[in-house]
Amino acid sequence: MNFQASIKLKYLFMFQILVSALPSYGQTVPLHSTEIAYNKGYGLTPVSFSEVTLIDSFWKPRLNTQMETLVPFALDKTAEAQEALKLAGDFLEGLDSPLPTPHRYRSSDLFKVMEGAAYLLKNERSPELEHRMDSIIDIIARAQKKDGYLYVAHITGVSKDHEHWGGGGMGDKPYSYVLHSHELYNMGHMYEGAIAYFLATGKDKWLKVAEKNAQHINKVFFVGDPNYNNGVPINQAPGHEELELALAKLYRVTNNPLYLEMAKKFLDIRGRTFVPDGEGVMSSDYAQQHEPVTMQRKAVGHAVRATYLYSGMADVGALSGSDEYNEALKSIWHDIVDTKLSITGGLGAVHGIEGFGPAYVLPNKEAYNETCAAVGNVFFNFRMFLLTKDSKYMDVAEVSLLNNALAGVNLEGNKFFYVNPLEADGDTPFNHGKPGRSPWFNTACCPSNIARLIPQVSGMMYAFDDHSIYANYYASSSTTIPLKIGGIGIRQNSKYPFDGKIEMELELDGIKKFDLRLRIPTWSRTNQFVPGSLYSYIDQPDEKWTVTVNGEKIDAELENGFAVVSRNWKNGDRVTLELPMPVRFNKSLDKVEANNGRVAVTRGPLVYVAEGIDNKNTVQHYFINDIPSSDGITAHPIANGLMKNIVELSVPSMLVTEKNVVSERLNMVPYYAWDNREDGSMMVWFPTSGNGVQFTEGNSVRGGKYQRVKASTTDKVGTIGAISDPRRPASSLDRTIQPWISGDEGPQWIEVQLEQIQKIRSIGLYWFDDGRKILIPANWSIEYLDSGSWIEMPIYVTDSYAVDKDKYNVVHPGKELATNGLRIKIEPKLQSKVGILDLDIQCKKRA
Repeated sequence: MNFQASIKLKYLFMFQILVSALPSYGQTVPLHSTEIAYNKGYGLTPVSFSEVTLIDSFWKPRLNTQMETLVPFALDKTAEAQEALKLAGDFLEGLDSPLPTPHRYRSSDLFKVMEGAAYLLKNERSPELEHRMDSIIDIIARAQKKDGYLYVAHITGVSKDHEHWGGGGMGDKPYSYVLHSHELYNMGHMYEGAIAYFLATGKDKWLKVAEKNAQHINKVFFVGDPNYNNGVPINQAPGHEELELALAKLYRVTNNPLYLEMAKKFLDIRGRTFVPDGEGVMSSDYAQQHEPVTMQRKAVGHAVRATYLYSGMADVGALSGSDEYNEALKSIWHDIVDTKLSITGGLGAVHGIEGFGPAYVLPNKEAYNETCAAVGNVFFNFRMFLLTKDSKYMDVAEVSLLNNALAGVNLEGNKFFYVNPLEADGDTPFNHGKPGRSPWFNTACCPSNIARLIPQVSGMMYAFDDHSIYANYYASSSTTIPLKIGGIGIRQNSKYPFDGKIEMELELDGIKKFDLRLRIPTWSRTNQFVPGSLYSYIDQPDEKWTVTVNGEKIDAELENGFAVVSRNWKNGDRVTLELPMPVRFNKSLDKVEANNGRVAVTRGPLVYVAEGIDNKNTVQHYFINDIPSSDGITAHPIANGLMKNIVELSVPSMLVTEKNVVSERLNMVPYYAWDNREDGSMMVWFPTSGNGVQFTEGNSVRGGKYQRVKASTTDKVGTIGAISDPRRPASSLDRTIQPWISGDEGPQWIEVQLEQIQKIRSIGLYWFDDGRKILIPANWSIEYLDSGSWIEMPIYVTDSYAVDKDKYNVVHPGKELATNGLRIKIEPKLQSKVGILDLDIQCKKRA
């Protein structure tokens, strides 16, 4: 059978199945469509990942790693969740088995890994993996109550007497603590896994479990069930969003309008029927419940929950044919890219709430940037692209995918990041108690999210409408686009993201007219690496992108970030897109205090970092004081080893040593590839002068605001560098700044050496206080250096050594005082340590 005949037969078969399977209202009849998620509703239809054959050297090896390492490894790591479900099934059947350990969301990690496994099965059947999946699905089905409820802790009753945080965060009975129980969150991930497995294998056992649960939730939350909440409809949105977008996907695959109605109800009651009133994780904006979703305009709260919510809003709006959510979504997107996006595409700067901080608060070493939030950022922006046909959303999705999300898993597929900072010293823990990658986490949402994201990447590469083909993301691949005029085969050859030359060959019957739209990324066509107002290039290379057809250069019109090539195409036509990839140097808005006087290096869509293993010294000792010409920069693929074929950069820089400043090459690798060889130092944003270089060695730091600072002791999770850091804290629990924390609970001191003798105007201390073990001190005082001796400093008659939180505690010298050294003496409270976020010394003028 020839190429065109096979394509026509394939889509005729799909159409016949779709028509014959259309259900009446209220009936559930699964559709055997190859489109996994977006086959209706949006203005664009993406080509399913299962219809794109990858032949590249970047993503194809990752799919192999998923199949061979990551998914089997992750299924092994979710054994506890599988056992808990088995014990729940035993409980329902009255068997004499032990009770499971209570846990809120362990099941969701399993469901996400299974979703990723299903995607792999869609691409490549594996009897062994399929049998393993079927065995787990049998366990899941046994754990479901006859009415559809499925939540291990409440089915078995193990959460009822749990002392911690409202029944271990679960409540004492079903749906009694929807804010934090994750009951609905777990089920959302189960729906997505069940749908993926049905579409991969045609087996519907798990899908029936999902539907039974969805219909149960509808009854309990919106109709009333006498067995739950005294028969009164709960009418409350879940604390952790996910169910909304899963219900939209369930509607797509079954055509049962009940599920779309449920998704819309859960969106529309948010911020209306229930609004938390507390702080931190109990605040109204933590789970985006502070106001109705149509009225929200800023990204707030927990970043993962937020991106899942925004994805659900886009889905429901598209499927229901409504634009009621669009203004909110577009405003929120601008708030993110204009004020809250790390250059790596990371979201959620603040520890504690794992969420968005104030505008322009984008720390580096203290950044949170959860891997799951990057995955959610990809999902949200891809949906916005399908909704608007505007490439700027794909540009953000690409940066987040290739940098923050991909950094979440190592190259071998068996170690992970939960937190993704933009600076590390190799010693300070940041990744849930570790300085580097971990093989798994007690909260394993990030590894399991990576397990389901990577197989879907090829499904973001191509999209189409009636008359246009959109090439959204580049990789060597082949696919067929089912335009109305007939199937259009595309064979792409590319070494993207390391090379910007993309070649496409078209395969079609006869001559057909359509638009081929090639995405020209923000980093290639503007003065910015990523959309938004946060970052811009310092340098201005002359190279421009070009498009040729059959070797002839054409002037392609740019529309919404796509180069549009409209013509009568014929079989064998060749299109070449050239996206120059010079090394670029980036700066932040001045409002981003963490990056003042710093530059970041990018090439193409990749952010680059320096690691200690590739350089002669700790990378915090380097600065880039001059933007080098292209002649001074080298870019070449690594020849062998774990990092083989990854393009490494080398740029001129300056190295600060204890004795002098010397010229030195700074070697850099892509951000996604860092910490694959050792848990060493790493940096994205480099100082542009030696004043920005700090030598931090245990209890001493040189550089920054003051010439040198020493401390009596320093805890391993603190840094003496906080004293010389120019940033000013927002509160005594500001998680965007790593504080100095004393290493023990006894009396402490901080000594500050100024560059030269100066007249002191005032000294202000900003205390760190976590409300537990690190508290504001009992008292403190100041001494000054005079002829080699420390003398107690008299303070102004109306001053006192205050110990107030959330402010600078300021004292003024009681007499004219000139010195080049100050000592802060601190007495901690009993059985507590003390912490400092900032020391602010104001001087009159040089003596």
